[in-house]
Amino acid sequence: MTDTAPPAIPMSAQVTLPDGRVEFAPGSPPPSGPYANEDLLPVPVKRRTWTTYNFCALWVGMAHNTASWTLASGLIAVGMDWKQAVFTIALANVIVLVPMLLTGHAGPKYGIPFPVFARASFGVRGANLPAVVRALVACGWFGIQTWIGGEAIYFLAGKLIGDSWANAAKVGGYPWTMWLSFGIFWVIQVAIIYRGMETIRRFENWAAPFVLVGAVVMLVWMSGKAGGLGPLFGQPSKLGWGPGFWKLFAPALMGMIGFWSTLSLNIPDFTRYGKSQKAQTWGQALGLPTTMTLFAFLSVLVTSGSQAVYGKPIWDPVQLAAKTDNVAGLLYALVTVLVATLSVNVAANLVSPAFDFSNLAPRRISFRTGALATCVLGVLISPWKLYSDPQGYIFTWLGLVGGLLGTVAGILIADYWILRRARLDLADLYRRGGRYWYGGGWNWRAVVAFAVGGVLAVGGADFHPLISGRPIPALSSLADYGWAVGLGTSLVLYLALMLARGRETITA
Repeated sequence: MTDTAPPAIPMSAQVTLPDGRVEFAPGSPPPSGPYANEDLLPVPVKRRTWTTYNFCALWVGMAHNTASWTLASGLIAVGMDWKQAVFTIALANVIVLVPMLLTGHAGPKYGIPFPVFARASFGVRGANLPAVVRALVACGWFGIQTWIGGEAIYFLAGKLIGDSWANAAKVGGYPWTMWLSFGIFWVIQVAIIYRGMETIRRFENWAAPFVLVGAVVMLVWMSGKAGGLGPLFGQPSKLGWGPGFWKLFAPALMGMIGFWSTLSLNIPDFTRYGKSQKAQTWGQALGLPTTMTLFAFLSVLVTSGSQAVYGKPIWDPVQLAAKTDNVAGLLYALVTVLVATLSVNVAANLVSPAFDFSNLAPRRISFRTGALATCVLGVLISPWKLYSDPQGYIFTWLGLVGGLLGTVAGILIADYWILRRARLDLADLYRRGGRYWYGGGWNWRAVVAFAVGGVLAVGGADFHPLISGRPIPALSSLADYGWAVGLGTSLVLYLALMLARGRETITA
C-alpha cells in the first residue's frame, strides 16, 4: 500500500493566533468519522485556561504522594544515605523535565491529547501502539496507588475499630478487611474521575498544600522519636561513595526517571488546557524538580529516622504511621496518605489511559469508559505483588517502564521538533488519507524504531520478581541505562528511516 490515500472526509481549516496557539477556524466543521470524538478533538482556545499555578499545583499534588515517598525511602532501604538518595532523585527529575517540556509543547499550541499527538509519528492507527503501552503502564500504576490507598484505609479503620478489623481472617494472604479497604478506595477514585477534568483541577489545587504539610508533620514526629534531627542526618551509607554506590546509581537513576517517564509522554493530556506556553513551561519547571527533590528530602530523613528508632528502615509511610500511639496523629497521617494517593492516581493514572483507550475506538469508547477500563485492569495486574519489595519496585517495575517509554519519547521528540519543527496539520490528525496516514494508518518506521529501542533498553534487564533471568543476557550491560538507551536509539533510528523516505514527503 502506498503512503497516501484519497481523502475520505472534508478538511477543516485551522488558524494560528498571534500567541502561536492553533485551533480550527471559527465556523469550520470539526473532524468527524472513526478517528474523532469529543474527548479527542482539540480543546478550543477559549477553554485553554490553566495557569502557571494550576500546573504547579498539579505537579505538587502528583509529586507529593506515597509512591514518590517510597522512591526515596526505597533508596535508603537498599543502602544509600540521605545525601545519595536526594542527589539521585534530584538529578533524575532535572533530566526527565527536558522531554516533559518538549512533548508538552504540543498541548497548549494545538489543544490535542497524547494519543492524537502520537498520530503524527506513528500514524492515525499506529498511534494505538504507544497509547496502549502507555495505558497499560498507567493501569499498573493505578493498581499500585490504589493498593496504597486501601492500605491507609485498612490501618485507619483498624485503629478505630480494633482487633476485629486488623486481625480479620486472611484471604489470598491478606485480611479480608484489607481487600475491602482496597475496594472502597477503588470506588472513591471512580467517582472523582466521572466528574471530569475541571473537578480534577480543583481537587489538585487544594490537595497539594495539604499533602506537603502532612509530610512535614511526619518529619517533626520522627525527629522527636529519634531525639532530634541529628540521628536523621547521621545514618551512614552502607555503600560509601565507591564502586558499591556507583554500581547501584545508574539503575537507580533510570528507575527514578522511569517514575515520571509516563508523564513525559502524555503530558499533552494536561498541557492541552494550558493558557500559554509560558504557563506550562514555568508551571512544570517550578513544579516538578523542586517539589520532587523537597519531598525526597523529607522522605529520606523520615526513613533514616525510622532506621535510628526501630533498627531498620521502614520504607512504607503507611506502615510507619501505623506505629504511632497518638490516634489524632495517626488519623492525620493516614488521611494525608489518602489525599496524596487520590491526587496522583486520578491525575496521572486515570486521565491519560482514559484518553488512550478512547483512541482505540473513538466512537465506542468515551473518556469515562476508558477510565473505567483502567480501573478494572489496575486490579487484574495484582499490584500487591509489584509493591511488596523495594528491589522489584524500583529496579524491575520502574526500570522496565522507563526503558519502554523512553523509546516512545525519542520518536515523538524526533518527529515533532526535528522533522516537523513543531508544525502539525490538525485536520489530518483525524482523517484517513492525510499526511499522517502513511501505509494503512501505520508508520512502520516508528514501529521499527520502537521495537529496536525497546529490545535494546529492556532485553537485558533482570525481570525478577516477575520472571527469573534475563530475556537476552548479551544485552545485560545496557540494562542499567534502559531509559537513555531506549530514547537515544529510537530517536536516531526514527530520524534515519524518515529522512531516507524524503523530507519533502514529511513536511508536504
